[in-house]
Amino acid sequence: MRTGALAFLAVAFGLIGAAALSAQAPDSIELAKERAAIAQFQSLDKRLQDIGWRLVTANAPFCADAIPSIGLQLHDAAGYSSPATTRAALGLNGEFAVQTAARGSPAAKTGEFARNREITRLAGNPLSRWTAEARLDWRRLARAHSVIATHLRYNQSIAFEFADGETVDVRPVMACPSKFELTADGDLALADGERVVIGAGFGGFAYPDDQLAAAVAHELAHNLLGHRAWLDHSGRSQRNVRKSEREADRLMPWLLANAGYDPAAAILFLERYQPPSGALLFFAGSHEKWSKRAERVGAELPKIEAVRDSGGMADWAAHFDRETRAVNTVNSPD
Repeated sequence: MRTGALAFLAVAFGLIGAAALSAQAPDSIELAKERAAIAQFQSLDKRLQDIGWRLVTANAPFCADAIPSIGLQLHDAAGYSSPATTRAALGLNGEFAVQTAARGSPAAKTGEFARNREITRLAGNPLSRWTAEARLDWRRLARAHSVIATHLRYNQSIAFEFADGETVDVRPVMACPSKFELTADGDLALADGERVVIGAGFGGFAYPDDQLAAAVAHELAHNLLGHRAWLDHSGRSQRNVRKSEREADRLMPWLLANAGYDPAAAILFLERYQPPSGALLFFAGSHEKWSKRAERVGAELPKIEAVRDSGGMADWAAHFDRETRAVNTVNSPD
């Protein structure tokens, strides 16, 4: 989790952390509140990571830049408003522990990465030697995930040592290169080129998995199609933004189909969520009306079926009709 997510634990749940207020050790009630807040956040994150993992691994054959991954998320006590309270609540002697092992991932299949199990070494690196700011420091956690990603690029497995002395080697599988992050920013849902960021208050968490997966797939589509780089290059005119949003909508059902979700769930999500278009009076918005978006998604379903009939999977790399192009193939802005 990054700073925003950690602040969510302290603010949204009304927790400040006893150690942040006084030098006295937190009492049992405060520790119970801290555990409950962390557990609630982790439950939402687990759902996001399970869906995200399913999408990026199922679609890996069609991502030219697929990377090795193990489906593991860590958390670091230094990232919380009161690290001492967090360590006491979770029974940690050190700083790092398991946040989430996505369902079906190599990490989950080992059976060793239980939530909040303490990790002391990562790829031979003693984590106790990594320094961090006193609190709300997300950089050390980012470093840990970067070490995992870099190590897996050049090695066939990665070793984790737990606080009890047990060591586990994990072998990766290929996945599309996108991370998933739960944050405190309300109902936020966005893609930044490398991450899909979903707010803990996002309404889609109340929906069935296939409809929540549709929302995640829309943001993932932005990353897989390189929309941020394309917009940086071509300009963020309303026309270009609409084009990228339309293309992400249309790719949603392809990504869902490959991951074993009902591709029509993309339509159901739009009908239920009815996202605003951003229009104001006589000015068109950055998105089309939700009904038009649902119509465009529906037009992709027979195309997906035709492709799947011939090959079993929805090969969007070969058969999806692009409206944008990779930056290195764009000669002039649209």
